[in-house]
Amino acid sequence: MPSNLISAVGPTTSRSYRCVCGKPVFLRNSLCLNCGHSLGYDPVLRTVVALEPGPASGDWSIAGDTSGRIVHRCANLESPASCNWLIPGGTQEHRQVPGNLTPSFCLSCSTTDTIPDLSKEVNRELWGRLELAKRRLLSQLLALALPIETRKERPNGLVFDMLEQLPDGPKVLTGHDEGRITLNIAEADDAQREEIRAEMHESYRTLLGHFRHEVGHYYWDRLVLDTPWHAPYRVLFGDESVDYGESLKRHYENGPPADWPLTFISSYATTHPWEDWAETWAHYLHMADTVDTAVSFGIDATNVEIESEPYTQQDLWEPDHPDAFGFLSFLNSWVVLTNALNELTRSMGQPDFYPFVLPRNAVAKLQFIHELIRSASQPVAVVDGISG
Repeated sequence: MPSNLISAVGPTTSRSYRCVCGKPVFLRNSLCLNCGHSLGYDPVLRTVVALEPGPASGDWSIAGDTSGRIVHRCANLESPASCNWLIPGGTQEHRQVPGNLTPSFCLSCSTTDTIPDLSKEVNRELWGRLELAKRRLLSQLLALALPIETRKERPNGLVFDMLEQLPDGPKVLTGHDEGRITLNIAEADDAQREEIRAEMHESYRTLLGHFRHEVGHYYWDRLVLDTPWHAPYRVLFGDESVDYGESLKRHYENGPPADWPLTFISSYATTHPWEDWAETWAHYLHMADTVDTAVSFGIDATNVEIESEPYTQQDLWEPDHPDAFGFLSFLNSWVVLTNALNELTRSMGQPDFYPFVLPRNAVAKLQFIHELIRSASQPVAVVDGISG
């Protein structure tokens, strides 16, 4: 199936960044090695920017910006988190008061409530990986214009606990509870995570995948529960009021149904309607970010040929939705892209980049999430005359 779908779909936000000197830089960078400019991720502009020293100590301005806008560096820049995010200058929670040495944290670091014991060198490294993955997640949520609210703004706002499993302590389980996401820092250890993946017969297990899955539970509470989306959610995913504990126990004792690939996006999605939602949500974020990155770097699938047939409107949740064609373009772009990327990773002797097949039922659920996100997207703020 020849396709130029990828080149036809514009990114939600560019994932290709350049310093003011013109050299490519990346989401995690805090310094341009070519020209020496300090760099930072601006959550208002949703991009990596070059910085110039501002009028006062701790103040920075964005290179090339003539608006006079001031930004600050996150206090975690020099910590093991190596946070390169910027703080909008002059905001109440981050305003610098002469003589006040209280550290100021960016939006991403403000969502972290508990960190592991940093006196242990291994914990410093694992915490840094966790924060890096979280920043990738939050930068995508910002790109999608989804509401991100901390506990200062909302009682059940988003907050993260990053916990170490201690020999004499309670078992640390990765999960979500009313906006609080707990992550076992062992998931940031590649060897331990791979061991768990093999034991659980999973084809895919990543740190970023954990973040995307758990934040899906948060957004179910935030955007689906007790809203007009709740009824159609139950039609597609099932009634979430069935006992979760019993469902989880049954899954781990008996495994998924033998025919799960015909209906679900992953074996774990069969556990309970909440897990089906979170797995599908995570896959949507995987797809959206990867396609955005491909388009941002100019990847054109015009000459790519694959054997599978493209999805059609008959595969959708709402085939007559005004945005049905746009979603199909995005979806089929993903199919083309992953077929090519799977072949590339096989050429290197590596596992498939995307070891999944999307059944038609999962496609309908993905469209539901696509439309829900579009409906929940908030207008981008304008700060100091600069549109985010």
